[in-house]
Amino acid sequence: MPWESCNLAFVVRRLFSTFAHGSPGIGLLLMRLAAGIALIVHGITKLLSGPALGSAILPAVTTCAGMLLLAGLRTPIAGALVAVIALWNALSHPGNPWTCILLGTLGAALALLGPGAWSVDARLFGWKRIRIPDRQS
Repeated sequence: MPWESCNLAFVVRRLFSTFAHGSPGIGLLLMRLAAGIALIVHGITKLLSGPALGSAILPAVTTCAGMLLLAGLRTPIAGALVAVIALWNALSHPGNPWTCILLGTLGAALALLGPGAWSVDARLFGWKRIRIPDRQS
């Protein structure tokens, strides 16, 4: 188990060498909040409308991905999942696809840009500063 954790930390650090602070970090936080809240509301609305068990899987996954984006946890995976689900919804459901296209674009952008400094990913996988005290002889 520790090996998997170290490997995941290496992969996330490799994807995002820095977790954006300042204005870019606030922008990523706002993107995560907008996408996460929209996905959670959309998923819960679909779940409460009483779909059959088979068709309830996609709204449940959408809600979980929204929660992950909201927290900034496993952001590359959640963003890619949101992009795939939104593409699927845009192509498979007749009507207005623009909401799905917008959410898919936000998910893909977050998967590529990363979570930012104000996220659980930054706390778990961000660069740590280790202070070594001076030796006193």
